[in-house]
Amino acid sequence: MIKRKQSEKERRESMENSREQARSGAEFVRQFFPTSPYVTHLGMQLTDIQPGLAVLTLPFASSLITIGSIVHGGAIASLIDTAAMVAAWSDAEVSATTRGTTVALTVNYLAAAQKEDIQATARVLRRGRSLVYLDVEVKGASGTLVAKGLVTYKLG
Repeated sequence: MIKRKQSEKERRESMENSREQARSGAEFVRQFFPTSPYVTHLGMQLTDIQPGLAVLTLPFASSLITIGSIVHGGAIASLIDTAAMVAAWSDAEVSATTRGTTVALTVNYLAAAQKEDIQATARVLRRGRSLVYLDVEVKGASGTLVAKGLVTYKLG
């Protein structure tokens, strides 16, 4: 069976339908996450979602290598950004008009991830009227702390 790629219009309609059907931010994320082209392209997996917390895994793939066997920093930054987005939505109220976007992203790389899966744990530090402040920690499968991120995400 040949799987047809979703058009941009179909993807947007799918996201709108997901937002309308979802009663909570966690439900919305569970519906949206597997349909996101970028998330799928990188191979990210939603490992856990709880109120104010999200855990995402990025399995190692040769397409993520920057040089030698080191995972590219951009892939790590994308994992941080996406984990923060999931945590921000995790206990948010959802309406048909709710939107979200990252407004600030700071990444500190602490060690190289060498040919290993990495996992990001994002925690809400503070939730304001529309801004959510998050801390994200990325560890390699070996347990090494690979990166820390601070993210500001806007809902509304």
